[in-house]
Amino acid sequence: MKRLGLLVAFAFAFVLSSCEREQPEADPAAVVQAFVERMQGVHGDPERARDAYELIWSEAKENLTERARRASAVAGRKVGPEEMIAQSRFSLRYRPKRYSAKVSGDWAVVTVAGEAPATQNTQIECVREDGVWRVRLDFPRSEPIQRRWDAG
Repeated sequence: MKRLGLLVAFAFAFVLSSCEREQPEADPAAVVQAFVERMQGVHGDPERARDAYELIWSEAKENLTERARRASAVAGRKVGPEEMIAQSRFSLRYRPKRYSAKVSGDWAVVTVAGEAPATQNTQIECVREDGVWRVRLDFPRSEPIQRRWDAG
């Protein structure tokens, strides 16, 4: 009976730790690490692009949604906002080795360091939205669509 209790406790601990790994949004450093890993695995896979898109903050999502709406009108097909992140432009200058976060309220700065932290480090901002951490990406705002005065 004691063995069964130990086995149940181990299984419960395993399930909890698995859930924590699947929920990176609870920690800003983990959400940045997950975003980097997901972006590296996209390579044209729309499902993986969607997984990366889910980790960015709402303002970036709104921007990409507007861009996708415009792209859909031009392409003649529905373009998803996650398709607007140029995966081919995502490349790392160094291999991340450590992620650390400094949190101040609902904002955090995550430092991503490589093997040579003095020269290989990048700071990425995160924001807590609805209780979960999101990566703050800034995209240029889309210009308003202009109409010709005689277009009707």
